[in-house]
Amino acid sequence: MLSSILILVLAFLSLIALMIIHEFGHFIIAKKFGVRVDEFGIGYPPRILGKKIGETIYSINWIPLGAFVRIYGEEGGVDDYRSFVKLKIWQRFLIMIGGVAAFWIVAIILFSIVFAMGADLPVGDQDVQGLTNPQVKIVSVSQNSPAGAAGLKIADTIRNVKVGNVDTKISKVSDFQKITGENKGKEIILTIERSGKAFDINLTPRINPPSGQGATGVGLERMATLIEKTAWYMAPVQGVTYTWQTTINALKGLWQILVNLFSGKGAPQGDSFAGPLGITVFLANAASYGAGFFLYFMGIISVMIAIFNLFPIPALDGGKIIFLLIEKIKGKPVSVKFEQGITMTFFIILIALSLFITVKFDIPRFTDFLKASL
Repeated sequence: MLSSILILVLAFLSLIALMIIHEFGHFIIAKKFGVRVDEFGIGYPPRILGKKIGETIYSINWIPLGAFVRIYGEEGGVDDYRSFVKLKIWQRFLIMIGGVAAFWIVAIILFSIVFAMGADLPVGDQDVQGLTNPQVKIVSVSQNSPAGAAGLKIADTIRNVKVGNVDTKISKVSDFQKITGENKGKEIILTIERSGKAFDINLTPRINPPSGQGATGVGLERMATLIEKTAWYMAPVQGVTYTWQTTINALKGLWQILVNLFSGKGAPQGDSFAGPLGITVFLANAASYGAGFFLYFMGIISVMIAIFNLFPIPALDGGKIIFLLIEKIKGKPVSVKFEQGITMTFFIILIALSLFITVKFDIPRFTDFLKASL
């Protein structure tokens, strides 16, 4: 339970780190253009503590749901040469796009690390030709279970199961489930690989396991080496390439969703939606598959959030860019009152939608995660 909570905290802090880097993208470009930045905050107010360095307050705040940067004059209505509104349109555009670009830069770095170390990724039990090193890994161990009593640990690989004189190689989750299901109440021998070393463990599958648990009390995932280890000097090239491919695939998926929506085929299933809490649970599950998959999934999340931030919705960076385009076309900015009004309206809508997704989908995910950790 404690290790699962620590993984959950790590996942949450990783997501917050993405938000901090995003805001730093806005911050650093604003500073580059000489705009006054009043505050760079981690978390949202009320403030816990803050220190003013130069003209900027660096703060830590009570609500740990992201980060923010207060750029002087960003809200409009300020006539000062160091304000955001006094910059040229292309400079303001770069400040807005800087936060989004930060997500892609993070994705490139993460994917580069993944290619430098190689990564085993979940592949499911389906038959796929050419899989490299398919293996069954333990991703959870229930308390008071035969697996827990035998000393099995998360990240162990089950190589073989021996029953009597029959020794069976395990390459699918279903192989293990079939053997343990057929030998409840009988002692079996597992050949386990841990940190490169192989050893045997004896255990007896339960005849009547608790609801939601298998006969041995382990959660399993079939993994395979889908990203081969690359020479360090080629890893950044692969990182850039994979980030590009991931972005294109995400845009194609988004386009298909829109096509299905407007053609009457319906919206995506509810399981496709996730808020901050749901993403944290996904990251925590990814961490249980190993560092390679965790970093890989973080890269995917970075790309997806970058694309989301470019949606032409007021309150997102994409919406602010739309206002800049309107200003460019009209030759004058949109009314401050109108922009603030529509931005606040969409901000409230996004918060309401986020709360709905959290209650409807994320809290059940979080509850299931905690139950699986007990």
